[in-house]
Amino acid sequence: MSIYCVMAGLLCAACGYILGSINTSLIVGKFYKVDVRQHGSGNAGATNVLRTLGKKAAIFTFLGDFLKGVIACLAGRGLVALILLFTDATGIAPINHTVGLMIAGAFCIFGHNWPVFFGFKGGKGVLTTFAVFIMMAPIPALIALLFFVIIVAITRYVSLASMLTAVFLPLLVYLSGIFQWNVGVENITEYLIFCIPLALLIIVKHKKNIIKLIHGKENKLGKKKEVE
Repeated sequence: MSIYCVMAGLLCAACGYILGSINTSLIVGKFYKVDVRQHGSGNAGATNVLRTLGKKAAIFTFLGDFLKGVIACLAGRGLVALILLFTDATGIAPINHTVGLMIAGAFCIFGHNWPVFFGFKGGKGVLTTFAVFIMMAPIPALIALLFFVIIVAITRYVSLASMLTAVFLPLLVYLSGIFQWNVGVENITEYLIFCIPLALLIIVKHKKNIIKLIHGKENKLGKKKEVE
């Protein structure tokens, strides 16, 4: 493997992680003088911001967490493109634009979950993961979004919808390769290696929610906010 390949991968990872570490919910919370990790579910994400600080704060959090996933993916592609431009392309064959996007996107999710700027205590990464998948495979991601909305509408449990969608997503990616929805048959393995660990990560990050769901103590969407 070429040194340029390693350099490209490291740059994509670093860029993605730094962007992911800019946790929007915690930044928005500073304007309200509230650390959302100390309220509600304790999660540094848009749903807990909605319950804790209200709709306006949640909208800013939603946009920030989504956009950083998009920007990280664009940065990953751009970094690989620059390295390909200024080096011998044949020397870094293992790295291409899609791999650069995947690496930066994955590390953006890691940064959101474990942000270096906020004591490595972040959110669950659901929204940022969705943003990354929109950039990587838009049709499967949009189908997954529809599935998520239906589950939330039926159950009012965002956590349950997130986990079920995470389980459903690798299947969608596989089908997208079979039916040529953004993903070619030759790329199925590459995409599954990327999406399965991220799907499992979402489930692992919801372990407390699983316990609450089992005991009937999980908060439903629409619960009155706790902090004015």
